[in-house]
Amino acid sequence: MPTVRLSFTPAPVHVRTARLVGVAVARRAGVAEELLDEVRQAIGEACSRAVALHLRYGLSDLVLMEMSDTPEYAVRVTDRAPVIEAVRNLPDADVLGISPDGEPADGLSEEAVAAGMALALLTALVDDLQVRPAAEGPGTEVRMTWPVWRPTR
Repeated sequence: MPTVRLSFTPAPVHVRTARLVGVAVARRAGVAEELLDEVRQAIGEACSRAVALHLRYGLSDLVLMEMSDTPEYAVRVTDRAPVIEAVRNLPDADVLGISPDGEPADGLSEEAVAAGMALALLTALVDDLQVRPAAEGPGTEVRMTWPVWRPTR
């Protein structure tokens, strides 16, 4: 299967569509049926995090989700928020090994809390999770993978 790309405006209403597409692609790729609820929730959390960061920083750039099945089912969700600001003051920054370089932030916005909680949930949901700076331009990339079943011939 080639890479499937989905981009959407940073609005919470589009997260549901991203989840539906992600699960459909996972099913087609051969992810076990018992993992599909985990896939659905993880994609929803990653996309919600990206949307929350875009709203927090007033960004109109599209959120990008890419899915492929070589050699496992991989989903990458990319936001365009400033990398350091996007993760430095979040409640789960220590989980990611990122320490703030100053005083902890007081009074985090609702979007910041949502973005932080999404990463905390993702660490519990996905065995193979990576959060890193986006390959091109500003932003972060959340990469998640699940095993696929391939019939023997």
